[in-house]
Amino acid sequence: MKHDFLYSVEREFATGLDTMWNAWTTPAQLEQWYSPTILSVVPGSAVSETEVGGVWAIGVDVSANGFNAYFWGRYLAIEPLARLEHTLHYSQDAAEFVAKDMNSPFHKIVIDFEPRGEKTWVRFAQYGEMPAEQAEASRQGMESYLDNLEQFLTN
Repeated sequence: MKHDFLYSVEREFATGLDTMWNAWTTPAQLEQWYSPTILSVVPGSAVSETEVGGVWAIGVDVSANGFNAYFWGRYLAIEPLARLEHTLHYSQDAAEFVAKDMNSPFHKIVIDFEPRGEKTWVRFAQYGEMPAEQAEASRQGMESYLDNLEQFLTN
């Protein structure tokens, strides 16, 4: 599978780098915000073994539309407080989520962090293959995830 650049979203948050890093790498915190603002995380689904080769996973409750969206992968590279890279596998099947088959087709995610005074800049980029209109919808969806992250950090 090719891993061409699909899209990125970036934002500056009024929080310190340590707080931001923990929001992206601590399962309990991921479970509180890692979904679009109108959705929520499947309780108990967040995993983040923040080491190269470690597993990360999360389920997003989309039951209003008749399914849940499950995401999982392995960390490929970690630069503490600076960068996370991981694979992104996807399914709507709970059994596939439990099995977490790392041999299924995947995208690559790169999340960059940069301190900017008392704020932190974050860029989320996705690489893989998908039609342009689907990539744009994914980009818009990730904007909503970052809106949810901002709400989480504000509270």
